[in-house]
Formats: sequence, structure tokens, C-alpha cells
Amino acid sequence: MSSTNHWLPPGKNCGLCGAENCKSFLRLLQAGKKTYEDCPYFHKRAKKEQQKKHDELKEATYSPYDILGNPYDFILNPLPGEISARKIVLPFRSDLVEKMEIIPGDLVLGRPMGAGCPIPHVLKVIKAEPVTGLLYTWVVGPQYSRERQVKDVVAYHMIGFEGIATAVRKEPVFGSRMTFLPGFCMMNLNHTGLINMVLEKSCGYHVRIEDIRILAQKNNQQTNVPNVYS
Repeated sequence: MSSTNHWLPPGKNCGLCGAENCKSFLRLLQAGKKTYEDCPYFHKRAKKEQQKKHDELKEATYSPYDILGNPYDFILNPLPGEISARKIVLPFRSDLVEKMEIIPGDLVLGRPMGAGCPIPHVLKVIKAEPVTGLLYTWVVGPQYSRERQVKDVVAYHMIGFEGIATAVRKEPVFGSRMTFLPGFCMMNLNHTGLINMVLEKSCGYHVRIEDIRILAQKNNQQTNVPNVYS
């Protein structure tokens, strides 16, 4: 039985459905002269349920190990109110930032070729530096960019990341090389980088990581690693 059959109007007696009050609306509903959609509060309820389902779909679950069975020190997730961990990139031709007039709000397409990643990323620009060519971005993905103009830089160096360290196994230490998993990584592969900023905040460790490399080799010393596909 559908959950709508158990829904009741909120008793506000607003009259927007065309009935005198909520009790009259229920009688007309039972007589087939009204539908649930005639009540404006039913629409609000449906919208909340749709938003809840949308939020649940956005939530990601992670194994304690990457796809090769290697553990990571932490997962890098977005700063509060942001859509993904910040990604700092440098196009192979830094002059493209000026020539293509890349500005905040633009969508940029490219592949992190310097790190060996085979997947092109769609990035939304937060800040563009015309002198150095550095782009501070969020990863937004191909679905977000459909039917929007995208500037293709083809390839870029993956300079750094910035975000909140979650699922922390080892606390981020300034000056240390540590392993981490970007929360948006489609390959689910361990990354490594040098921690050059750590700020302890109420939301967690705010970290910036540079000199990024992808660990594409299985750690042979790791034992009792569960099957991540099971």
C-alpha cells in the first residue's frame, strides 16, 4: 500500500485546496472529489521526500582499503558548504588560463596526465591565476557539465588538494608524506602527498596536500585484506 494512503493534511484549515477546512477536504477526498495533490502541504511533503532521496544518493560509502587493497591514512572530503575537496591544477600550457580567459565559475575539462590518471575530470573554477596558470577548482563531474560550456585544457598537472580529513586512521602531520583517498576518486586509488597545512577545526582537520602522486601498486606487506568487491 502506498504511503500516501496514510497521509493526513496538517490541520491548518487554510482553504487553499478549495474546501472549508481539512476535515471537509478529507470527506471530499474519500468521495473522490479531491485528490492529495489539491493540498499544497502534500506538495511540500513530496518535495521533502524527494530532497531526502537526493541527499541519500549523494552520500558515499567507502571501504577501509582502496581498489588494490591498500589502506589509506584518511579520506579527503569537502570543506563545509562546498561540493568537493578543492583541487589545485596547472595546465600543461599555463598560458591557456590567460588565452582561454578562464575565470571563476568556468567549467574546465582535462586529464591529470602528470599523475597518470586515465580519467578526464570536469572542474569548476574557484580561482584562476593568470601569472602562474594555477587553477583552484572543485570536481563536479560530467553530468553537472552537460549542456554547459566547457573549456578543454586537455591535460594538467595535479598540484594539490585541500579539504577536510575524514575517516582518519593517522592524524595529518605537517611536513609528512601521507596517503589519502580523494572522496570523488572514480578509480578508488590511494593518493600520496606532502601535508603543508593542518588546521584543527570543529569540523575536523582542514588540510592542504601538495606533490601529489597516485599509488598504483599493491602493498605486498598488507595481510588479511578483505575482498573489496564482495
